Amino acid sequence: MPKVNIPSSQALSVNVSETLYRAMQERCLATGETMDHLVQDALSKSLGVEHHTLHQVSTSAALVQGVYQGCVNVGTIKTHGDFGLGTFDMLDGEGMMLDGHVYQALGDGSVNEPPDSASAPFWVSAEFEADRSAVIETVNSWEELCTHIDGLRLSDNLFTAIRIDGVFDDIHYRVACQSAPGTDLVTATSHQAEFKLQNISGTLIGFWSPVYARTFNIPGYHLHLLSSDHRHGGHILGIRANHLKIQVMDANQLTMALPESPDFLKADLSADPAAALKKAEGAQAK
Repeated sequence: MPKVNIPSSQALSVNVSETLYRAMQERCLATGETMDHLVQDALSKSLGVEHHTLHQVSTSAALVQGVYQGCVNVGTIKTHGDFGLGTFDMLDGEGMMLDGHVYQALGDGSVNEPPDSASAPFWVSAEFEADRSAVIETVNSWEELCTHIDGLRLSDNLFTAIRIDGVFDDIHYRVACQSAPGTDLVTATSHQAEFKLQNISGTLIGFWSPVYARTFNIPGYHLHLLSSDHRHGGHILGIRANHLKIQVMDANQLTMALPESPDFLKADLSADPAAALKKAEGAQAK
C-alpha cells in the first residue's frame, strides 16, 4: 500500500465584516457545520482546491442501540453534498443521494423522492469528485467486488467514497423496515425485506470506512443500489455483473453532527458495535 502524506492544518486569522460573520454563524446553526468547515469549503471552491470531506450525522453505535429518531432533515442533508447514503426516521427504509437528489427505498420495494422536511437519524454525504476510476470486466460476488475496489483505495486509514455504474446481471439487496424506537439494530433488521433482481441498470452509492471508525461509522464497505429508473433501491448484499465503471474519491476530512435528543444523550454508546453491525448489515438466514 503506498504511503500517503497528509498536509497538516494551518491556523488562519482574518478579519471579516459583522454582517458576514453573523451570516456564517446562522449557517452553522442551521446546518450543523463547524466554522472551520464552512470557511475551508468556501475557500476550496473559490480557489479551485480539492476539498474532499465527508459529513456524517449521528453514529453507528447510536443506531445499534436503537436511536432511530430523525435529527436532520433532507433539505439540510442536501447542503452537505450531492452524494451519500443513510436511513430515515424510525429506520423507515434505505436512503440514497445521487447527483443532489435524495431517494427513499421502502420495505414494500418502492422508491420515492422524499420532501425536504423528511428526517433522518443517520446519514453520510459528500460532494463527489472522483480521484481515480477503472472498468472492471467481471464481478461474480460481493467479496470479489470488494477486492477490486481495494485496488483503487489509497490507504486503509482514509475514508473512500465509491460510485459504481453499470448493468447488474444479478443483484441481492435488502431494505430496513420501520421499527419502534429503542429496538436494537440486530432485532430491527431481523425482519428486513430482501429482494433479488436480474439485468438491472443502476448505480451503487457508498463508502469504505477504516476499522478504527467502527464506533461511529460502519467499518469496511457499505453500498446502496439506486436503479437508473429510480424504482428500486436498497443495501447491497450480493452482486454479479460485467463491465462496471468504478469511481473512487479519497476523503481526508470528516465532520460530524451529533443529535441532542434525549434518547441520544442518554444512550450507552461505550460498547464496541462492530459485531452487531456485521450481523445487521448482512443477509438474514431464512
